[in-house]
Amino acid sequence: MAHLGFDALTLDTQHGAIDAGEMLGVLQAISTTDVVPIVRVAWNDPALIMKALDLGAWGVICPMIESADDVRRFVRACRYPPVGVRSYGPTRGRLTHGDAYARVANDEVLAIAMIETRGALEEIEVIAAVPGLDGVFVGPADLSQALGGPPGADWDDGPVPAALERIVSAARDAGIHAGIYTRSVPYARRMRALGFRFMTVGGGDLDLLAMGAREVLAGMARNDERTG
Repeated sequence: MAHLGFDALTLDTQHGAIDAGEMLGVLQAISTTDVVPIVRVAWNDPALIMKALDLGAWGVICPMIESADDVRRFVRACRYPPVGVRSYGPTRGRLTHGDAYARVANDEVLAIAMIETRGALEEIEVIAAVPGLDGVFVGPADLSQALGGPPGADWDDGPVPAALERIVSAARDAGIHAGIYTRSVPYARRMRALGFRFMTVGGGDLDLLAMGAREVLAGMARNDERTG
């Protein structure tokens, strides 16, 4: 997957069935390429955040952010002192950056807060402006439910579209990037036109596998029609 041309790959430890040992192996594989390895942690827990970074993540997505205080705690866990509280013990970082790892990590590790609750939406302008935050990432299913709708993604109606415009505007005003989960390439393109700077397409590697399989089957069916 890392050799296909993606800018980044995200390991989902919130909803995905992956433990620390498996995460290490995947992060090692990604590190053989220029792809940015990102981990979505299960919660805003410094221990989980620091473990992901020590194993080789260069970005962390933190779910269920509700307030600017939540973001400050998250960002501090991603940074070494004096700007943060991350404990020094990079399992893999020292192999690539030596003694410079702490400085490089403080400059380059991405801290991305998920916006998926009513509280986060109501505080989005304040959240986006927290120093050290690099981006926000919309979880459309949880956000829709929080606003009274059903779970899902790729919304064209209901309360989510207006919320997306507000999130993009807040991120732009704060000088950070906004991202979003999408189910399809056409919708991802529309979100890019709206102002989102990074998109996840499909629900993960299994969805991408299914999308590729459907394309193969559809192509073979078209060939049968021409030759039958």
